[in-house]
Amino acid sequence: MSDLPSLSSFQSDKPLLDHLTIDLILAILNHTFLNPIFTWLIPLTYRAQTFQYHHPPLYLSIAYAAFVTVLWIAKQVNRRLAYGAKREFDWMEEVVVITGGASGLGLLIAEVYGMRGVTVAVLDVREPEGGEARNVEFYKCDVGDRKQVEAVAKDIERDLGTPTVLINNAAIVNGKKILDLSAEEIETNFKTNLFSSFYTIKQFLPGMLKLNRGSIITISSVLSSIAPAQLSDYAASKAALKSLHSSLTAELAGQPGVKTLLVTPGQLSTPLFYGIKTPNNFLAPVLEPVDVAKEIIAAIDGGLGGHISMPVYSRWIGVMEVLPVSIQKLLRWASGVDRAMAGFRGRKALDQEGNRTW
Repeated sequence: MSDLPSLSSFQSDKPLLDHLTIDLILAILNHTFLNPIFTWLIPLTYRAQTFQYHHPPLYLSIAYAAFVTVLWIAKQVNRRLAYGAKREFDWMEEVVVITGGASGLGLLIAEVYGMRGVTVAVLDVREPEGGEARNVEFYKCDVGDRKQVEAVAKDIERDLGTPTVLINNAAIVNGKKILDLSAEEIETNFKTNLFSSFYTIKQFLPGMLKLNRGSIITISSVLSSIAPAQLSDYAASKAALKSLHSSLTAELAGQPGVKTLLVTPGQLSTPLFYGIKTPNNFLAPVLEPVDVAKEIIAAIDGGLGGHISMPVYSRWIGVMEVLPVSIQKLLRWASGVDRAMAGFRGRKALDQEGNRTW
């Protein structure tokens, strides 16, 4: 990922201790004591020191290395059974369509693929931040408007060819209590965050099926599993996206060449949630777009389907739904999730301040 562009524009000036998170600790463990190759080095080291097989340090380290290896194999088998074989990904033959690609995560992915020589189409109502990018074509389109999506799909097919990668990334946040939301704001939220994915899938999936080659990436959110106060419309749309992905994956079970990928990130340091501070940076760190982009791009490049959850807590958030309601309320209070929106200002406030450092 050395070709990631303009990373400084996505990095925040964090205190050094803010980089110490449970995700960092687990990443270190996954590359050391939970890595099969590393764990087998331990008994080899003991053996090199002339330890015999009946010595506890040697046979215990062998048992641990074998246990970690079995877990790793089981993980690979589970992924293969769950998501099938990889599809072939050829940079020169792919056409990538990204909704909401004028800023933040979408723009970063678009710029990376553009720099690699992949043909990219960005659909957004806003002009891309930073001006034009190589191999990236911008199409002004309100993806919540079905007729606009239908029209721009024809333009993309004519100009660039048949899209083979669709990244449904467009989203807006109102950040208001239910009674403060206008009917128009609610409708706009669902058109942009949810209906747009239906519109784009209906336009681009037939071409993928014809080629038997494609990837559909749905950017949902950890809030699809836990809906905080002041995010009723946003969380509801993201939960619906998760269900859309699940149903679509089932419908494409007989199409091994078309992969589906669900992404459920936690809070991203993008303008969408400007003003919000995470209640606990160690357990629930704010994600940098570059880290999420790396995982998404690696999955697309590898021809993989599946589910990307970041940070670590987002993989286990669903457990809350099976806990007693009293425990759920206690955890919500302790985490501060329902107080997190108190400082929310959003993209509009950021634009008014003229702050372009995100």
